[in-house]
Amino acid sequence: MNPEMCKKGAMMRGTWLLGLVALSVAVPARAQLLPQLPAPSLPATGSGVLGQLGQNVETVTGNVARQLEDARRTAAATLVRQYPDRIALDPDGFPARAGEVVVEDPSEALITAAAAKGYRLIERQDVLGIGFARLEAPRGRSLKQAIRELRKLGGQGVTADQLHAQSGSGTTGSAPVAAGTGPMVGVIDGGVSGASLSAGFAAGAPRANGHGTAVASLIAGAREVRGGLPGARIASADVYGSDPAGGNATAIAKAIGWMVQNRVSVVTISLAGPANPLLGRVIAAAQARGVVIVAAVGNNGPAAPPAYPASYPGVIAVTGIDGRGRALIEAGRATHLDYAAPGADMLAMAETGRAARVRGTSFAAPFVAAVIARYYPAQNPAALGAAMSKVDREARDAGARGPDRSYGRGVLCEACRTPAR
Repeated sequence: MNPEMCKKGAMMRGTWLLGLVALSVAVPARAQLLPQLPAPSLPATGSGVLGQLGQNVETVTGNVARQLEDARRTAAATLVRQYPDRIALDPDGFPARAGEVVVEDPSEALITAAAAKGYRLIERQDVLGIGFARLEAPRGRSLKQAIRELRKLGGQGVTADQLHAQSGSGTTGSAPVAAGTGPMVGVIDGGVSGASLSAGFAAGAPRANGHGTAVASLIAGAREVRGGLPGARIASADVYGSDPAGGNATAIAKAIGWMVQNRVSVVTISLAGPANPLLGRVIAAAQARGVVIVAAVGNNGPAAPPAYPASYPGVIAVTGIDGRGRALIEAGRATHLDYAAPGADMLAMAETGRAARVRGTSFAAPFVAAVIARYYPAQNPAALGAAMSKVDREARDAGARGPDRSYGRGVLCEACRTPAR
């Protein structure tokens, strides 16, 4: 396991819990399409259970950091309470797939020894030259106990399969994104209605999902929604399907491998979770092949520890701004920040088949991915430096002169916003 990654994971222990915070405005006929927290009183639909905090993020008062932390704790507790057989907390307090452990580059001797201890091999995979196995722990073993036991058996890189924030509901009623013939841009999220290329990496996937389709609509456009790269084709990797424990690290890793195999040059991921060594290695392997990974910094607030995958080295980390050019109050952070883009006071396609207001860093990342794909339409490591230089020249400097912690190297795609009416 990467020592630096271990250090970062230790720093986050006990302070950050999974979940993009839903801060919704209760205004009739102006529904927002927002990442939402699980709530015990509502039924499961697609990528997760939906709930609302019922507060307007633009008028939040008091200790915002405390409110966000309370919301994160509530989200994690609700997930585990509702799905005790599917979701559990890992040793660092992050939601993960219950009873499942991931081992990097497992030997035959380890697999045999684990089987003798009662572990069942769920799958053994190789993604971009990086091998791993998912093992089901014997009943009664906690994730902490299973990880410790497999390490004693000689396992390297033994971790839980942590979840990344489930956002929005999954339905098949989403309005499709516009069909195009331009560059292929990857979306790892829920499924995308109208995608040119689709694959599923969770139970019930691929299936159209409101959040995934909204993200894609901001790239290619859809009906009245203006896209950052009209004519783009969408490669959709659904890591949620109908599984409440979807969005796990191994699913995202396999989705990235699929993007590489299909020659996708730019991939956007509007999800947030803890650092995971396997996923970090797969991202590095994809980058070495010329793939640009763009990720949102999440909506857990500026006081939250760094979110991943935005914080992995080389990933393009994106934050959001509102219609007045102000950084979103709920925007999370990464170990580095590259760009800002519109993330509020605008429209995207909703699961109802109509355009709806959206807010969050989830919806800023696809605009940045669209700009990069315009200059970098094909996997070509030799051309990447020149392409990113063009992207930098297009970014408008905001905030403090030069790169800063609120806007990164500048704001992109401001004209891409479809203003909310």
